Amino acid sequence: MRSVDELAKKLWDYHHMNKPLEKADVVVAFGSYDIRVAERAAELFLTGWASLIVFSGGRGRHTPAEWDTEADEFMRRAVQMGVPQNCILIENKSTNSGENVLFTKALLETRAIYPKTVIVVHKPYMERRAYATCKKHWPEIKVIMTSPILSYEEYPTDKIPKDEVIKDMVGDLERIKIYPEKGFQISQEIPPDVWEAYEELVRRGYTKHLVRE
Repeated sequence: MRSVDELAKKLWDYHHMNKPLEKADVVVAFGSYDIRVAERAAELFLTGWASLIVFSGGRGRHTPAEWDTEADEFMRRAVQMGVPQNCILIENKSTNSGENVLFTKALLETRAIYPKTVIVVHKPYMERRAYATCKKHWPEIKVIMTSPILSYEEYPTDKIPKDEVIKDMVGDLERIKIYPEKGFQISQEIPPDVWEAYEELVRRGYTKHLVRE
């Protein structure tokens, strides 16, 4: 019998697209409870991959209680790292991935900014779902996904326990399968071995973040 880690690593490797970076017009960091996403976005700016950052995110189910909004907290961390505040735009109303995309696009349009290439930063295991959401709602742009450079083994912390990461990955894979028919994402192929790992994790009780109809 395969271990939980073996099954979870199968999902991790699928979700994590591992694409090479390209120069872009803007970096868009999707909000979350993981401040390392903000740090990755700041690193990209500071090393010249883009000249503008948008932090997108209001409050979600995992937002730390002490934060105002995810976007505002991300901005504070980026400024601490040396990103000039005038190179950051804030979208702090969105509460899901679709709104991250739609509200960010609208924010840029109010400033007559129409990017052709966007680097999108999210948690490693959220890359594929964020990509599918961007391509559905913002199809005219080239999307380059990236995330904090961490392995499955390195990612969990005291505040982000491994069991919660696995439950999130199971829920995200279900959404990759069912959300295209709802109009939320583009369709993506799920290899049989990845789906088998998902089904086994569901059988073992990692069901907290499955969609509840």
